[in-house]
Amino acid sequence: MADLKTWDASEHLDSEDMIFAYMNAAMEEGDPALFTAALGDVARARGMSEVARNAGLSRESLYRALGRGGNPEFATIVKVMNAMGLRLSVSAASEHGREDA
Repeated sequence: MADLKTWDASEHLDSEDMIFAYMNAAMEEGDPALFTAALGDVARARGMSEVARNAGLSRESLYRALGRGGNPEFATIVKVMNAMGLRLSVSAASEHGREDA
C-alpha cells in the first residue's frame, strides 16, 4: 500500500501572488479560524522562526497562536502580518453580501 502524505498548503505558497490570493480567499470566507490557519500556512511557507523573530514572538508562541485551536489576539495577527510584509485593507461590502441591505 502506498504511503499517503498529508496535504500542506504551505508547500504550495511559492509566490507573492499565490500568497495574496490565498489570504484574500481566506478573508472572504469570513471565518476567523480559517483566516488564522491561512496565516499560519503563510508563516510556515516563509519560515516560522524568521516570522516569529520579526514579529517579536517566540517560535512556540507563534505555533500556538496560529495552530489548530489557536485564538490569537488581533494585536498578534497584526504583528505577524507586519513581520511578513502583509497588510489588511478595508473596502465596502457588495450590496448582495451586506446583511443590512
